[in-house]
Amino acid sequence: FHGQRVAVAFAPPQSQVTTRSRTALIGYDDSPLLQTALFAEASASSDTGKTLTLYGHQGSRSPLVNWGAYELGLDGLKMGDLAQNPHLFGKIPCLTDDSSEDEPVVVFESGAILEYLQGNYGNNKREGPPLTKSQRAAITSWIVWANASLDPICFIETPQGKVYDTGLKYGHPLLDRLDEILKGQKFLVGNDTFSLADVAVASYLLYVPQFFPDVDLQKWPNMARYMMDCAKRDAYGKAFGAKVQGYLLDFLEESVSKKEPSSKR
Repeated sequence: FHGQRVAVAFAPPQSQVTTRSRTALIGYDDSPLLQTALFAEASASSDTGKTLTLYGHQGSRSPLVNWGAYELGLDGLKMGDLAQNPHLFGKIPCLTDDSSEDEPVVVFESGAILEYLQGNYGNNKREGPPLTKSQRAAITSWIVWANASLDPICFIETPQGKVYDTGLKYGHPLLDRLDEILKGQKFLVGNDTFSLADVAVASYLLYVPQFFPDVDLQKWPNMARYMMDCAKRDAYGKAFGAKVQGYLLDFLEESVSKKEPSSKR
């Protein structure tokens, strides 16, 4: 990227960013220390009886799954050998769960994985009382919304799948509505209830400043505050790495502190 702010993920020119390569850049912290820590943790947890294995790496969307797992207290999530990835199309992320008495479970697509974790482990270590039926339904809706509606706004692609811009530069009625929703609450399914709905939505929003560091969030002050609240979480830093977290917090602190220009009369 050019300009004063340098993204943590050092990207090629935007004209060269494709659907595949963008996932190799978003939130990418490839430091040997982080990679060693992740696989050391996986090795250390391999004998704890945990049954969840994630196939992925820091250069994919896998960290958002790690984030969700950490928020649910699934610290024993193992990182699998990519040579044995069971994804039907050979892509990542992919999750397996061998706790089923019938047969091993294979889940692919990041949103589907989050939904699976929510449905099967959603009341693991978490803040506050167990989720209500209404909250669980809302989480499912937000996860699907993030993948079906928010992703195309965050990343505008050519018909060939090349990412060349972000809708956050131009505004969008869905983002306006999201900002309005967040004006009255801290998180998506309740004021003090952080959930996998926030993991899904905030992950995409937080990817954007890494690709497009000149994006201006002034028109959505509540969304910018929300992004900062999510990026501050320990589980986010654990999943995406300290470099990514530090960069985003600096960016968002600047965005939140900016005053909106006075309207002309």
